[in-house]
Amino acid sequence: MPVIDVAPPEFMQDEEIAIFADAVGKFYKQHAPQKRVEKWREDGQVERDFWREAGQAGLLGVSVPEEYGGHGGDFRHDMVVLDQQSKHEVDGFAASLHNTIILPYLVRHGTEEQKKKYLPKLVSGDLVSAIAMTEPGVGSDLQSITTTALKDGNGYRINGAKTYISNGQTADFIVVVAKTDPNERAKGISLMLLETEGAEGFQRGKKLDKIGLDAADTSELFFDNVFVPAENVLGGVEGKGFYQLMGELPQERLVIAMGAATGIEKALETTIDYVKNRKAFGQTIWDFQNTQFVLADLKARGTAARVFVNDCIAKLLKGELDVATASMAKYWLTELQGEVVDKCLQLHGGAGYINEYPIAKMYRDARITRIFGGSNEVMKMLIARSM
Repeated sequence: MPVIDVAPPEFMQDEEIAIFADAVGKFYKQHAPQKRVEKWREDGQVERDFWREAGQAGLLGVSVPEEYGGHGGDFRHDMVVLDQQSKHEVDGFAASLHNTIILPYLVRHGTEEQKKKYLPKLVSGDLVSAIAMTEPGVGSDLQSITTTALKDGNGYRINGAKTYISNGQTADFIVVVAKTDPNERAKGISLMLLETEGAEGFQRGKKLDKIGLDAADTSELFFDNVFVPAENVLGGVEGKGFYQLMGELPQERLVIAMGAATGIEKALETTIDYVKNRKAFGQTIWDFQNTQFVLADLKARGTAARVFVNDCIAKLLKGELDVATASMAKYWLTELQGEVVDKCLQLHGGAGYINEYPIAKMYRDARITRIFGGSNEVMKMLIARSM
């Protein structure tokens, strides 16, 4: 029996969903054994071939409409890909970024031409995506970005720098957040679609050395007069970028909350197994009342977290997930994950500080969740505005 024993919500109980989950699990087991994943951790990125393998197996673009080369599913199918990835510990594979964050921008906001041109390649894995938002010195304040995309003939020239870009070393399709009108804040932002192959002036910086998420590449990107044609403005109209971003961020923040819920459950399962087998002072660590009280508290809150996340997913599927609720989920779940992993590491004693123990990796990997997708301080501001 799992530590967090919450019945699967009704919307996840379709037979078709179960069949898909089984197929995805088999793919990960065959194509991403731990020996291969360990190589990704050593290299600091997932090899490009794996993306094509995932595309051929139907793991990319699962909720993209069939007329654009997708599989015609919905967010539940995206959840299956992410859930099975977690269960099989396939570190570094940015399916959540590709499937649930970037592709929806094209599906919901792209022109018909943009959808037909890019979505089939993103579904097949021939194109791997990234989104370039954050800039040095700007952080969560997107309205203050300084990267520009200014008109030049029949297109635009992009100039600027981005940092902390997930998939930055691997991606060959990048959604660049830029100012098409530097004199405006929100109204001056547009999303530019850039294919990197042969793009003069585009340069990848160094792969950043992080304290966690070892297999996930994160990079700096530089744009020096990079030309994109006029038809590469997402949606075909300037000045819509900020509002496109705000429309998609609730789903992104829910995905982060979902990952945190899974992280909580994995930390508890790992720790309960450890304390029931590790002995001290003539008894197991589990036999101490303090251990039982700590884990009982964490289980209670982890159960509440899973129920909350499932409710948010139900709202998303009905088109009812609002900014404040998504912000609450992202804020509360990631804060709780940090607390759970920290207390679970403590129960491991000195072993918890050794990287060969899973809890040490969980501790390092969990820290970023309170920062990306909008820092938790920003989440509190968004929640307060709803009061």
